[in-house]
Amino acid sequence: MRKIRSGDTVLVTSGRNKGQQGRVRVNVIERDRVVIEGVNIVKKHIKRGRARQAGIVEVEAALHVSNVMLVCPNCKQPTRVGVREGADGKNVRYCKKCDALIPRPEAA
Repeated sequence: MRKIRSGDTVLVTSGRNKGQQGRVRVNVIERDRVVIEGVNIVKKHIKRGRARQAGIVEVEAALHVSNVMLVCPNCKQPTRVGVREGADGKNVRYCKKCDALIPRPEAA
């Protein structure tokens, strides 16, 4: 089970963006990376194409999932995430600080 999902609010714990918060837009499971809204902005040089103009644009680059920490929606603190069996028999995520269940994030 994935502990960080698309739509979760996370805090960056290391790197040049340390301390910034944002919502996870994309979760690249195969490469263990996440793209966070407004965090890790890099400049990308774009070649001219049929429907776009050439130039330098700013885009959000991916961060490794080990460099982010989930912010609990209940206690509003960065926390580790645990997994346990829910009442219906499925695995659910829970906050290790306040022991509250973490609901599924809304579709982004």
